[in-house]
Amino acid sequence: MRGDWQNGLRVAGWFSLVRGKFRNNPAQKKSKIGIEGLAGSSLPVNKCGCMKILFARICLPVVLGVVAIGFTGCETTKPGQGRDSFSFDPPVQQPNNPSAVKVKISTGAQRLYVVEGDRVLLASPVTVGKSTAPTPSGNFTIYSKQANRRRVSSPGAGYPMTYWMEFKSAYGIHWGFMKPTPNTRGCVRMPLKAAQKTFNLIRSGTPLNVASSQPWDSTIGKSLPVLNDSALPDPPLAYMLSPQVFADARQGKMWNF
Repeated sequence: MRGDWQNGLRVAGWFSLVRGKFRNNPAQKKSKIGIEGLAGSSLPVNKCGCMKILFARICLPVVLGVVAIGFTGCETTKPGQGRDSFSFDPPVQQPNNPSAVKVKISTGAQRLYVVEGDRVLLASPVTVGKSTAPTPSGNFTIYSKQANRRRVSSPGAGYPMTYWMEFKSAYGIHWGFMKPTPNTRGCVRMPLKAAQKTFNLIRSGTPLNVASSQPWDSTIGKSLPVLNDSALPDPPLAYMLSPQVFADARQGKMWNF
């Protein structure tokens, strides 16, 4: 994944600093990462044992390199970067009265809540419209559901918009690659498993409220993870245009994510 590649560059940057400390010593064997040649190499050390020089030339660069490996090895994501959305599988409660189910979207917190009265049945991060193409605010009705929908306009015609739930002409809630900041052209993207569960909870005629905030933003919404698919590779276009993408979605998966 791109995230691992970026971490590799980060480690390489540390090693390049380490390597630079040994370039002036021709007796040392250089290597690809700059520290592999240390074993068995000889540094000129006088008989009185100048340990400070020895530490500066060998120990300190090695310690810095080890620290760099430790930090990058333990770090799975940058702070605030988030994890990919395919690992997110929210818990769900079944409604007592399906006709009382409502959907609430907070554009400010980028959160979606499926509720029955004051009870939250499902909560999920979402990605809403960017400032130049915001998600419409107000009260709507989800009047159309289509599990296997594809984009009809260009660019991107044929691209899957799985678990489509339309609330305004050309605007819907559906699966899509997630970003931690508003990024869509007005639609509301959801993680795959969350979209599937929301699709099964609601029905045609379910009320929807879209506002800048919702009552649960500071409680349940705050506990939800940051999701970011930016580091994921693009699936092959042939796969995305094939029926297999919908077959996999029914199993809660996509490609090899």
